[in-house]
Amino acid sequence: MANNKMSRPRKPGKLSVYLYIPNIIGYTRVFMNCYAFAICFSNKWLFCALYFISFVCDGVDGWCARKFNQVSTFGAVLDMVTDRISTACLLVILSQVYRPGMVFLSLLALDIASHWLQMYSTFLLGKVSHKDVKDSTNWLFKAYYGNRMFMAYCCVACEVLYITLFLLAQNDSEKLMDVLKSSITEGSPISVLVGLSVFGWAIKQLVNVIQMKTAADICVLHDINKKERP
Repeated sequence: MANNKMSRPRKPGKLSVYLYIPNIIGYTRVFMNCYAFAICFSNKWLFCALYFISFVCDGVDGWCARKFNQVSTFGAVLDMVTDRISTACLLVILSQVYRPGMVFLSLLALDIASHWLQMYSTFLLGKVSHKDVKDSTNWLFKAYYGNRMFMAYCCVACEVLYITLFLLAQNDSEKLMDVLKSSITEGSPISVLVGLSVFGWAIKQLVNVIQMKTAADICVLHDINKKERP
């Protein structure tokens, strides 16, 4: 009996989970974003650099979690909350410098609603990850979450487009379509960057709509099945 007790692996304490390497990277991202948004109007370039570094760290912490066997539910939630809040803050800023601002506020609502519903439906189905969509019938939805490179391209394109739009804004009443047209047609490296970004951004928004509808259907089916139980 004594040998059995000694052979059992020690349970990690709460503090050790909080101090997992990927979670420390997550805390760093939070502080980096806080500072970036504090100086976003006084130093646009530094803001964009810090914001993008924080975004890149989103991939680094995931790699560290798998590499050091430090995958945790807390880390996954911290990761998603940081992503959603940082993107939401940038979209709010863009809504203040571009007209119509409602475009960016609508994108913010879609982003939060689709991811929140997806997380909730994941728990209802008893899945470990919200990226587990193998049983989905939508090919684009499965391709997005099933191919890391494809998902990375769409996510990077989306954030790069938002950062580029922020850098291109010269005042607080820019017309969105005018800036997009001029940046795409001027034939500079910015044109290529915006063009590639718009394509990936469009795919990500389509996936968000599919994700929201799919997750909503799962929630509704859960309610129907619950009512049918004796």
